[in-house]
Amino acid sequence: MQRNRTGWIAFGIVLILLLILGASMIGSYNNLATASENIDSKWSQVENNLQRRADLIPNLVATVKGYAAHEQEIFEAIADARSRLIGANTVEEAARANNELSGALNRLLVISEAYPTLKADQNFIALQDELAGTENRIATARKDYNDAVQAYNTKIKRFPTNIIASVFGYERREYFQADEGSKEVPKVEFK
Repeated sequence: MQRNRTGWIAFGIVLILLLILGASMIGSYNNLATASENIDSKWSQVENNLQRRADLIPNLVATVKGYAAHEQEIFEAIADARSRLIGANTVEEAARANNELSGALNRLLVISEAYPTLKADQNFIALQDELAGTENRIATARKDYNDAVQAYNTKIKRFPTNIIASVFGYERREYFQADEGSKEVPKVEFK
């Protein structure tokens, strides 16, 4: 009788430990799934803001073209970078195209300084304000995305979640980083 009772107690303890372990594994998996979805959601916001900027650019370019028709090179650079941004399939491609587009837009805004009547044009001012607001949204969305990636990458490295992550194929996610060249101020020369 004593032996039977000890067997049931041991079985109960093992069962409780298995339930705790199972609940922990389920919780870890659910946390990883939630963190992964959070990253996807944050990236979607980055893409929305990048698209908003890409949609504003043709209007800005058209306004500047009327004043600076001989600045064809900058318009082509903007169009090329915008196309690459819209067609980007990865975070790395989007970051690279975003940096190219930012540099081209900076050169465009420097060019606008040479045309006082353009700077006073209401359409140009409104578009420039919209673009500045969009740039702020992009910066905020990029920060939120990178924060979500940092939290997720930390989770998949911590024990015991790292075991669950490797079993279910959760891998490290990439940050949205600026290229080294984007730290340089664009140089514009007037001929």
